[in-house]
Amino acid sequence: MEERHNNRELYFKEQHTTLNKYILPYIEKFKPITENTQVLEVGCGYGGNLKPFMDKGCFITGVDIREKSIEDAKRLLDIDSHPKLTLIASDIYDVKDFDQKFDIIFMKDTLEHIPNQEKFVPLLKTFLKDDGVIFQGFPPWCNPFGGHQQMCEGKILSKLPWFHVTPRPVFKAILKLFGEKESTVNGLLTDVYDTRISIFRFKKIVRKSGLEILDENLFFINPNYEVKFKLKPRKLLPVFNIPFLREFYTTTAYYILRKKQ
Repeated sequence: MEERHNNRELYFKEQHTTLNKYILPYIEKFKPITENTQVLEVGCGYGGNLKPFMDKGCFITGVDIREKSIEDAKRLLDIDSHPKLTLIASDIYDVKDFDQKFDIIFMKDTLEHIPNQEKFVPLLKTFLKDDGVIFQGFPPWCNPFGGHQQMCEGKILSKLPWFHVTPRPVFKAILKLFGEKESTVNGLLTDVYDTRISIFRFKKIVRKSGLEILDENLFFINPNYEVKFKLKPRKLLPVFNIPFLREFYTTTAYYILRKKQ
């Protein structure tokens, strides 16, 4: 397992760096961000993605299903010093409504962990202002490490690409064969394998949701890899943007969505 997954401060800084350098400017091409902007992040974790919005003075709401992650976010973001910040420990499906609609709904590396995405994506629309936008960033399932095998304890499996693109029983058997803990096996099955998402299925869900894609950015080298591995981000060249095949070498997909016009 990579150190960053156990080091909350490091993970927080990595999130903050990538969002501030690459994702915030991308969002601002489609939606100005001011001190009056209402921002919602679903799956906020330790809060690293929220910090750049906080620095701009936005009104921020972060939701995460893990109470411990919210407690860490409160500490790392110093919630008592920021009256515009609200953090909620809850399953997003249990949040009936918020006090306001949002200008920006932000999700990064979260959609692939949420069950019943056909229900979830249309739900986001109910939280969005009519002129608001949604940022979705996720790793397509078939990319080399789409199975989140970097979470494995074993040195071999944590660096072995594409072995997750197998039938569920085979994936489970490989994890057990290499001695992964039961908690790791169950987590990778229920929180990753069973909720996996592809570019093709994402677009199909969006078309049926009452939302539309305003912009798409597919990356061969994920912007996250700059802070993690010192690799410069690279967008997928048009010649390689081939349906089905791109699922296997797109390391992350960025989308801007809005309500269907």
